[in-house]
Amino acid sequence: MVEHSDLVAEHSDLVVGFDLDMTLIDTAPGFIATLDALGAELGVAFPAEEIGPQALGPPLEETLGPYLAESEVAGAIDRFRAIYPHHAIAATPHLAGAPEALAAVRRHHGRIVLVTGKYTPNAQLHVTHLDLDVDLVMGEVWGEGKAAVLRKEGASIYVGDHVHDVAGALAADALSVSVLTGSSTREELVAAGTHVVLDDLTQFPKWLDEHLDPQSGGR
Repeated sequence: MVEHSDLVAEHSDLVVGFDLDMTLIDTAPGFIATLDALGAELGVAFPAEEIGPQALGPPLEETLGPYLAESEVAGAIDRFRAIYPHHAIAATPHLAGAPEALAAVRRHHGRIVLVTGKYTPNAQLHVTHLDLDVDLVMGEVWGEGKAAVLRKEGASIYVGDHVHDVAGALAADALSVSVLTGSSTREELVAAGTHVVLDDLTQFPKWLDEHLDPQSGGR
């Protein structure tokens, strides 16, 4: 386990990774709307309101698989991704504090990498629509699979909302910062090994200032 003090980066070398769904943006309503539309096309009664919040982040195979024949899953995923922009992009807002969190990294001359389980073209549509200030969008990576991207990009911090985001950060030897805007509870995130828990991203700029300069007391 990397010690917290070992994870303080030099400002000029700072690279911070962020998850997307329920970390930077509230994709729950759009995801549910897309799942409802897919179910109507396929004649499948997906319990969208029930599974929607829990399905944000994990691969679509895990979400759709229990309700479809194995031979139908790949086609359903392709169709979900195709109709997603029509139901989810315009209606999805950023979460409280997201622009300010990204701006805080920039104030420390840092790079920002977006590492998400979402289909990369749809993740990019969200970034473009909301004008999120990121340097790289890397999608279709989940859990510990995020570690390869975080390591390649030199990320010393990874910010997410799910226990699997914690797993990705720890596997990359990055500091795990968790926000309570997703489906994982504080207790679950702590048990998974996260280093820091914030209520939401509005608390991130002060935390980052103090992390990089413990004498600052935040700015």
